[in-house]
Amino acid sequence: MRGKEADEPDPETPRPRAAMVYGALRRAIIEQALAPGAKLPEDMIGDQFGVSRTLVREALARLSAEGLVELRHNRGASVAYPSLEEARDVFAIRRAMEMLAIEALCGRLTAADAARLEAHVAAEDAAQHRGGPESIRLAGEFHLLLAALTGNALLERYINELASRCSLILAIYGRPHSSECAVNEHRQLIAALRAGDAPRCRAVMDEHLAAVMDRALIAHRPERDLRDVLARFAQAEGLRDAPPPPPARPRKARSA
Repeated sequence: MRGKEADEPDPETPRPRAAMVYGALRRAIIEQALAPGAKLPEDMIGDQFGVSRTLVREALARLSAEGLVELRHNRGASVAYPSLEEARDVFAIRRAMEMLAIEALCGRLTAADAARLEAHVAAEDAAQHRGGPESIRLAGEFHLLLAALTGNALLERYINELASRCSLILAIYGRPHSSECAVNEHRQLIAALRAGDAPRCRAVMDEHLAAVMDRALIAHRPERDLRDVLARFAQAEGLRDAPPPPPARPRKARSA
């Protein structure tokens, strides 16, 4: 099975700044740093990322096409907030698309493909010990990697969008859960794919997605300052330099 290496951008080629803004905002949404329903003012984003409002609008339009951002006339942009009914529809369509990917991969993994999947799961395993939203992002990216390995660009595009929407849904309705569950489920899926056991592949994926949907229960999250969130993801995408360290506090003279 051929991967996507040939289509990946040259690391020596600078990324367009609009793509960097898109990447920073998308990651902030997927990692749940930007809460569903949060306002996304163009001027603040442009100021924080050091780009024009035109580039911000381009990034927001791309995110809107993926269902991660809502654009409303005279009301600006905000992180999407899908309803429970929409959430069920997303999971139902994702299940169908993921089954197509599984059928394409079952028994056809090369040693290199399997190694990429195993390496990704190892990263998931390491992330679960650090806690935070990184585990959720990596769990979603495992499915994007599966889609990429099919070599079907259209299927990859659909699964990418659906997996992103599912991460947003979990941010709204999800409850805390052990990321170890997803890691073990992903390992079972790799084993079934390598064995070429099609019924087992379908069963494992079906059980895994059902478990993900089962975790979609209501949870409340504290609001975070938008500027602080944007600053961190701007730095991660290379739009801003790392902030200088805080000045050292003068030491108090020791009493005798």
